[in-house]
Amino acid sequence: MALTPLDIHNKEFNRGFRGYVEDEVNEFLNQVIKDYEILIREKKDLEKKVEELEEKMTYFSNIEETLNKSILVAQETAEEVKRNANKEAQLIMKEAEKNADRIINEALSRSSKMAVEVEELKKQAKVYRTRFKMLIEAQLELLKNDDWEELVHSFDGEYVEE
Repeated sequence: MALTPLDIHNKEFNRGFRGYVEDEVNEFLNQVIKDYEILIREKKDLEKKVEELEEKMTYFSNIEETLNKSILVAQETAEEVKRNANKEAQLIMKEAEKNADRIINEALSRSSKMAVEVEELKKQAKVYRTRFKMLIEAQLELLKNDDWEELVHSFDGEYVEE
C-alpha cells in the first residue's frame, strides 16, 4: 500500500536516549508532507492528462482509420467511374462509327443516283437541242421556200378593210 501524506503526518517515532530534536523532525516531516502532496497532485494531473491524450489518440486513430477507408472507397469509386466512362466512350465511338458509315453510304448512294440523273438530263438536253435545231431548220426552210414570195405577191393590192 502506498504511503499517504496523512500517514506521514500521523507517524510517531519512539523516543530514545539522545534521539533527534523533535521540532526539526516535525519540520522536516511537514516539508516532506507538502512535497509529497504536490507530487500526488501532479501525478493525478498527469494521469488525467494521459487519459485525455489516450482518448484523443483513440479518437484520432478512429478518424485516421475512417479516412483511410474513405480514401480506399473513393479510389475504388474513381476507378469504377473511370471504367464506366471508358466503356461508355467506346460505345459512343462504335455508335459514331456506325452512323458515319451509314451517312457515308447514303451520301455515296445519293451521289451515284445524282450522277445517273445528271447523265440522263444531259442526254435529254442533247435530244431536246437536236429536236429544237431540227424544228428551227425546218421553219427556216419554210421561210426560204418560194411559196412565200408567191403568197406575198398574190396579195399585193388586195387589202381589205373591215
